[in-house]
Amino acid sequence: MPPETTRNIPELAIETSDLCKTYAASGGGAPVDALKDVSLKIPRGSFFGLLGPNGAGKSTFINILAGLVVKTSGEARIWDHDIERDMRGARLSIGVVPQELNIDPYFTPRELLEVQAGLYGVRKQDRHTTEVLDAVGLADKADAYARSLSGGMRRRLLVAKAMVHSPPILVLDEPSAGVDVDLRRQLWDRVQEMNHQGTTVLLTTHYLEEAQALCDTIAIINHGRLIACEPTGDMVGRLDTKEMTITVDRDIEDTSGALGGFQADVLKGRRLRFAFTPSRTNSGEILAAVQAAGYGIIDIATREAELEDIFLKLTGQPDPGAA
Repeated sequence: MPPETTRNIPELAIETSDLCKTYAASGGGAPVDALKDVSLKIPRGSFFGLLGPNGAGKSTFINILAGLVVKTSGEARIWDHDIERDMRGARLSIGVVPQELNIDPYFTPRELLEVQAGLYGVRKQDRHTTEVLDAVGLADKADAYARSLSGGMRRRLLVAKAMVHSPPILVLDEPSAGVDVDLRRQLWDRVQEMNHQGTTVLLTTHYLEEAQALCDTIAIINHGRLIACEPTGDMVGRLDTKEMTITVDRDIEDTSGALGGFQADVLKGRRLRFAFTPSRTNSGEILAAVQAAGYGIIDIATREAELEDIFLKLTGQPDPGAA
């Protein structure tokens, strides 16, 4: 892609308006509405999370952006290029990392990136294969066969393949599925570094805690419809709930009426669990009530509302990545 001046860099990396996709009926069944009027604005430079249960429409959304699925109606723009009227500009502005490890095991990382760059029409003198491999931590494996790479290295190689044409937008479709904790951390370190350097990242994941830690904005899609889209902190703050578990110094007697009207569940191990709304009640009031009831406080543990709680509330389904 030619270098862009500040003047023609768009404010939105991806924008969709009333995007719909209906799959034709097959096997005697009814047509399937995979996407229904999805309107999204993903700002340039953001780390954007797209969440939803299996079959919610996430992959259809990404495949439309990647040009693998033809939309039924609506509009979509990538880096201000319409995906149909300016297909070439749209494709050059996005790099997609798929779920599957689609790597030829008999090529080296250097060869794979050279082939990928050629497919995008990047001239040899304009390629930066070594720099891309270095960016994902694979410079020392540039000439090793891909089949000799570990699982985490192969994931990073997929990221490198998506970046050979220097796209301003990186799309990650369930990139850490089946990857162990150590390798996942390595992958995210690299992706976060790219984001800090200006690359817009669109992530779909089943790991809600991952999305909460990485993404500045999160959208939730369910049954093809967009049901929420807002900054991560605002979304988590929607649930005005908090849990506090207090371990006390003696066996717990009947708590009815003894704790100043606070509802407490008695757990094993001399523990009391309180669920309360922070906007109406503060932790100090509960602690004071426990002490007034004659208990000495040994330990305190709290749990804030998390993205998983929002997901469950909005979709009626548990975290799809939970064990």
